[in-house]
Amino acid sequence: MNAPLFLSAGATLLLAFLLLALFGHAIAPYDPAAQDLLAMFDPPSADHWLGTDEIGRDMLSRVIVGTRITLAIACASVLFAGTAGVALGLIAGHFGGATDRIITVATDLLMTVPSLVLTIAMVAAIGANAVGLVTAITVSFIPSLARLVRARVLELRELDYVEAARAVGMRHPRILLRHILPNAVSVIVIELSLMAGQAVLVGTALGFLGLGVQPPAPEWGAMLGASRQYLEVAPHVAIIPGLAVSLLVLAFNLFGDGLRDRLDPTQ
Repeated sequence: MNAPLFLSAGATLLLAFLLLALFGHAIAPYDPAAQDLLAMFDPPSADHWLGTDEIGRDMLSRVIVGTRITLAIACASVLFAGTAGVALGLIAGHFGGATDRIITVATDLLMTVPSLVLTIAMVAAIGANAVGLVTAITVSFIPSLARLVRARVLELRELDYVEAARAVGMRHPRILLRHILPNAVSVIVIELSLMAGQAVLVGTALGFLGLGVQPPAPEWGAMLGASRQYLEVAPHVAIIPGLAVSLLVLAFNLFGDGLRDRLDPTQ
């Protein structure tokens, strides 16, 4: 596959998930919280296309409605991490000196802790809810993005047009926003698109461990966590949310790879 195919395939999948997130409650054939104890663990059928779970809730409806939760957590985490990481990277790379050393040491310290361990510790401290989940994922993503942006800024600040802007007395914020940031956008956008897929995986992992959005909300990680004890009885209750997670991560990765190939002049 070439870059346009990666990009178009990823964009198509992401558009489909976005539509499900926006109109999921209208599209879902059943109330995702409605229980039917007489239909527990029903396999896929004409009434329930993807079967039912351990208390008779329609799996298709829960996956559709849960798209909004999973996508919102991933996008919010990437948005906040992008804002903070880009700002820190720009400041560290442009000003250098003590400012650069302080930011670099702080990011290096955070990067010494495995991201999943860091997110688990933060969720445990903040609380097992959407706010805690977004905060934890955001903090775990900031260091790597800040280092990436810093490295790009260190390259750009030595170019002639940046030196000329500095020589004529242009203020630092204007240099950063007018000359450096626009030339680092491609790297930032590619990294953020790939981070979104990682955010889905981390959010799902924490939900699986019971540290994410709490039941009865149809969050995919929580659905996977609840289904693990029923794998032998009704494997579809784990397979279906697992496939949803895989497809969403694939969509972000295809989109990110396509962007990288399209925007990187060396490809």
